[in-house]
Amino acid sequence: MEALHNMPQWAQWTVSFFLILGAVFAFIGSLGLAILPDFLTRLHAPTKNTTMGVGGVVIASIFFTIGQGVWHFHELLIAAFLFLTAPISAHLLAKAALHLDLKRISSTKDLRSLSQTQQKTDN
Repeated sequence: MEALHNMPQWAQWTVSFFLILGAVFAFIGSLGLAILPDFLTRLHAPTKNTTMGVGGVVIASIFFTIGQGVWHFHELLIAAFLFLTAPISAHLLAKAALHLDLKRISSTKDLRSLSQTQQKTDN
């Protein structure tokens, strides 16, 4: 805690803001994962909100190290890895779910069947 008191006030406020923002996004993503009804809608919540939550914590970590007068490259590498891998893994999970034809709720639309129907009517 001593390091936090030695930081400038602008850095303390910035770190606090991004930590709270990251926690709110992570909570909303986790809540969506628990509450949403089917796999495809559950996949959307953690890939968007939880990624932003971890991003907020990483940004807070960057400002914390800058406020101490130290600069580390590790935080930027973590953020780049996170923001590059989360969409790719979500895409692969969604493709696998479509391939396995997992059960969906009625309001989750399958655009593949819609495009096949349109192609049949066009011919």
